[in-house]
Amino acid sequence: GGSSAEAHSAKADGVGVAVPQSQRRIRGEDGMSETLRRVQTLVLSGDFLVSDHGYEELNEDGILPNDAIEGIVTAVAIEDYPDRIRGPSVLTLQHDAEGRPIHVVWAIPAGERRPAVLVTAYRPDPDVWDDDFKLRIRP
Repeated sequence: GGSSAEAHSAKADGVGVAVPQSQRRIRGEDGMSETLRRVQTLVLSGDFLVSDHGYEELNEDGILPNDAIEGIVTAVAIEDYPDRIRGPSVLTLQHDAEGRPIHVVWAIPAGERRPAVLVTAYRPDPDVWDDDFKLRIRP
């Protein structure tokens, strides 16, 4: 906390863009982020793990780990945290085998290139998210 006033300069394509250090909302049609691209590459090559907390949350919301893992293929990034101290992470909207929405937080450990880590997953609350489950309407 306390660093919310700090801005981080992102050097994408040589253009400096001031974004809050804690979070970068995804803009753009495809909802892609560099973090998500890296996570997808790792997961698809089998280089991932599910945290203990992740397993607990999956179980709590009745989400099969396989659904969260296989859903990475069509995942859409909805919140991107590329500059987290603990390593870049991304909140994705995915769907389970029945097509129901799930939110999954994926991360890559700080200073490492691998593995992708499933930090947590849950069924989004319709009272907190918009109809597409992509935009928070309540904190």
